[in-house]
Amino acid sequence: MTLMQKFLGAAATLALSAGAALAEPAIIFDLGGKFDKSFNQAAFEGATRWAEETGGSFREIELSSEAQREQALRRFAENGNNPIVMTGFAFASALEAVAPDFPDTKFAIIDMVVDQPNVRSVVFKEHEGSYLVGVAAAKASKTGTVGFIGGMDIPLIRKFACGYVQGVKATDPDATVIQNMTGTTPAAWNDPVKGAELTKAQIAKGADVIYAAAGGTGVGVLQAAADAGVYSIGVDSNQNYLHPGSVLTSMIKRVDVAVYEAFKEGENLTTGFNVLGLANGGIDYALDEYNAEIFTDEIKAAVEDAKAKIISGEIEVHDYMSDNSCPVE
Repeated sequence: MTLMQKFLGAAATLALSAGAALAEPAIIFDLGGKFDKSFNQAAFEGATRWAEETGGSFREIELSSEAQREQALRRFAENGNNPIVMTGFAFASALEAVAPDFPDTKFAIIDMVVDQPNVRSVVFKEHEGSYLVGVAAAKASKTGTVGFIGGMDIPLIRKFACGYVQGVKATDPDATVIQNMTGTTPAAWNDPVKGAELTKAQIAKGADVIYAAAGGTGVGVLQAAADAGVYSIGVDSNQNYLHPGSVLTSMIKRVDVAVYEAFKEGENLTTGFNVLGLANGGIDYALDEYNAEIFTDEIKAAVEDAKAKIISGEIEVHDYMSDNSCPVE
């Protein structure tokens, strides 16, 4: 780091208080907050990594209501923050309204496509990772019944569910997959109590491996599964550590990398459409000391085989977002 870079980093706060327009990046976390142990937290970790490596600083805000989306975007843009990163599809309409008003500001939105010349749209092939954990679930299940609990009932979460079911059924065609969504409003992302209730109901129907794709709600799913002595599967961040020996694996979605790269490019952020999947390391499954004993060699071999075949194109995982349908249920 040069002396000038150090000076600029140290002077950032003072300049901000003086009302100066700074090329300091900013991030807006979706409902559920940056410590949801899932999607938002992965984004926060990416921003934090950038700050630690560069000595730079960034602005941030955790939303408490839907009405704050456009307000927060405009505030950061008016302040001169650049680039501005948003975590979540729900920012699309606000970004569509704000981006044209600030043509010299770069924006990055995760999980949605916004076609503006100053916007980077980052989407993930979650169906690919969900297929892998579906293979693992089918291999680990002793009852032949597994579960899926989504957050808000939207096409994106149906995409997770469809990939998961496809992986389960490819491994055990006779398996049963119980599916529930937590709700139809953004509150569904942050309702661990409801997540726990749905988990208990699925367990009562025989599910012994339950995949949660529900943001903060998933914390309740993982806890209820651990309490009942059945396996769970985490999402977005590596959640294996939350309940060692109970979380079979986690479907990792490298939101942290998306944020880190956006901050790293800064004002020179390249815009356009970015897709992250298994082939380029944007999606994967988690294997570490917390699940090593339960993620057996047999499970790993099956998952690795599926991973290689998805990357090669031998296995094509259906993308629910392409036509809002799922060939397997």
